[in-house]
Amino acid sequence: MLGRKERDQLELFITGSLRQLVPDDHILARVDRVLDLSWLRDEVADLYCTDNGRPGIDPEVAVRLMLAGFLLGIIHDRRLLREAQVNLAIRWFVGYGLHEVLPDHSSLTRIRQRWGAERFRNIFKRTVKACIAAKIAAGEIVHIDASLIRANVSWDALAVRHIADVEAADLSEFEWKDRQSGKHKKICTTDPDATMATSSRNRRLEPAYKQHTAVDDLAGVVLDVEVATGEENEGMAIEARLDAIAATTGVDIKTATMDAGYAYAKVFRALEDRKIEAIVPAKTEQLPGKVIPTRRFKLDAKHNLVRCPTGKILRPKGKLQRGSFQHFHASSKDCRACPLRSRCVSLSRHARVVVFNINHPSLLRARRKRLRWGKNEHNLYRRHRWRVEGIHGEAKSWHGLARAIRRGKDNMRIQAFLTAAAINLKRLAAVLFAILLMLAARVDDRLHHQRIASA
Repeated sequence: MLGRKERDQLELFITGSLRQLVPDDHILARVDRVLDLSWLRDEVADLYCTDNGRPGIDPEVAVRLMLAGFLLGIIHDRRLLREAQVNLAIRWFVGYGLHEVLPDHSSLTRIRQRWGAERFRNIFKRTVKACIAAKIAAGEIVHIDASLIRANVSWDALAVRHIADVEAADLSEFEWKDRQSGKHKKICTTDPDATMATSSRNRRLEPAYKQHTAVDDLAGVVLDVEVATGEENEGMAIEARLDAIAATTGVDIKTATMDAGYAYAKVFRALEDRKIEAIVPAKTEQLPGKVIPTRRFKLDAKHNLVRCPTGKILRPKGKLQRGSFQHFHASSKDCRACPLRSRCVSLSRHARVVVFNINHPSLLRARRKRLRWGKNEHNLYRRHRWRVEGIHGEAKSWHGLARAIRRGKDNMRIQAFLTAAAINLKRLAAVLFAILLMLAARVDDRLHHQRIASA
């Protein structure tokens, strides 16, 4: 017979917990087993008045709401609170019953503003330490990469700013090759922290932030994240990130893998100073042109001299320029009689001048080591490609990191920290869930053998 169900019946009594309605394999149920925020109240207590004012939202509730949104891919506060109204799993995860009124979405905004980005960094660091304690991260082999995140601005918000001439002494190592004198540059009027950048020469410039990510080799745990402007070069942040990783994990890094975007002399020097093995490929060399390039000149670091392609000596002259470069000048007499003068020296000069970074010996040693890569080094670099780039893809596809939610660098940092924390909690929960399944299977086998024996 055809059945009928009345849908207008009112519930008189509801007993039990909402947890009974949430499946054990639900992402929030699995994360709840490994999430510990008991320390959070003391962490933020100094930001609240103890004996005056209206009681605020429980700090753990606020963080659980934010984490639930990133775990489920609901990254906007308004949409998250609308979903929480009808989603039993979110209500149970944050500790609210069916009859309780959820916080307003604007409360999460005020909490982020009051706490600041560093409080959320501490939440992320706690997840890293939990993964290390669970032995799914070691911190010895680290994969580092950067990824662009589209800023939350429209194209109509871009304006053109004229960049005036910049003195050479104000340029850093990474800006020296990209000097733009008298060039027009676009800026964001609604989000000045975002800058124009692109990940490929075939793609147009877009307002973006750049996230530097460090991933552990064992299980893909995110060890460190930091957000910079989109135009900042990868090599400018590497020293601070290496020190931050070691401080968080409490373990010295043994091996670090990076792509060719980090193949700068300063980066190799930083790795050498910290006794870290570098798995970094060299940059692609430019095609030969009409002018003899600097790479044809050989630096003798021991005697601080340079030899030109014909064997003549170039000697250092003057003080270090731009804080990290040394000029080497050839003799005008040698250049006057050189057969390569037409390709080597411009018409406005009497002799060739080449510029080397003071860390250039570290770059030369890294290039020689790259030629001796063995099977282990090639395997590590292949793991780099799918470990750290896989994390970027996961964060952008499933956790909303493809685009900034809010404007401003601090808001972008909070988004990055919460996204990384959500990924780490997923890794930690997956391990615990696998252990529980294994224990349950063993118990079932034991009961099955007991039944057979009693029969």
